[in-house]
Amino acid sequence: MNRQTNPKTATHLDEPRNPGMALDLNWVARAQANTSAIERRCAQLGARRSVKKDYQAAWLLKAITMIDLTTLSGDDTQARVRRLCAKARQPVRADLLAGLGFDGLTTGAVCVYHDMVEAAVAALQGTGIPVAAVSTGFPAGLSPLPLRLAEIDASVAAGAQEIDIVISRRHVLEGNWQALYDEMKVFREHCGDAHVKAILATGELGSLRNVARASLVCMMAGADFIKTSTGKESVNATLPVSLVMIRAIRDYFDATGFRVGYKPAGGISKAKDSLVYLSLIKEELGDRWLQPDLFRFGASSLLGDIERQLEHHLTGTYSAANRHAIG
Repeated sequence: MNRQTNPKTATHLDEPRNPGMALDLNWVARAQANTSAIERRCAQLGARRSVKKDYQAAWLLKAITMIDLTTLSGDDTQARVRRLCAKARQPVRADLLAGLGFDGLTTGAVCVYHDMVEAAVAALQGTGIPVAAVSTGFPAGLSPLPLRLAEIDASVAAGAQEIDIVISRRHVLEGNWQALYDEMKVFREHCGDAHVKAILATGELGSLRNVARASLVCMMAGADFIKTSTGKESVNATLPVSLVMIRAIRDYFDATGFRVGYKPAGGISKAKDSLVYLSLIKEELGDRWLQPDLFRFGASSLLGDIERQLEHHLTGTYSAANRHAIG
């Protein structure tokens, strides 16, 4: 491969933020999901022959630039976060990156709990890598609203440039779209200049139709991204859920002219899976969404497997997974 610079910085385009719109309950009510057709479409993706050789390596490097490298454990420490940030700055071993002919590769962001925001911001100073903070009573989202808003305020004050909020699932399950809209709107207001990712926790919403409707309502309320999961549910990112959400994004763009980002999170740990998701985005939304300002993977173990596949591409042999530590 010819030497290239970081594909994230080389092709990044500024995108106007989604300002939101008035809640359109008629549009929400029209949103449906044909489950059998969705499952057939997704089955076709997984059955295709994957890209190979240099093309696969290039796509895997692209995937790295779209990873929100994440640690959300109860035993997180500042030292662990600093190690994770070091991996975000240098996600692929230097010898492998040199062999592939790339310079300056980084992940899309680092995602942490609020208490770790300051440590992450300090560790990433001068890199341009944003810090994302999970907020609003993550992962359940059942804290009192004033506390959830205070969490957002504190994370923004600590330097988080992106806030991953969790919606109240009960609003979706009860069909209370006005309450969901109002909640999302006030979350967006408190985020200020920080971009807001709305986590739908799709595995707990009951149906693909609910996923479609919740996606639309969150975008109407000003979400910059919609995200599948917290990673803590029993069912996280899946291809059928992803297809429903990205088609809602496409419909919203067609109606308003504003692009909203998409983030599948939880359960994506293999390099081959990242290729399937990228192909889905390319076919359904187009190349513009294949940039880190509009697409992210919420993952950590994914990076280790990608690095392992890149080493195989260069050497022809697979190394042990422990040779590609995340942090």
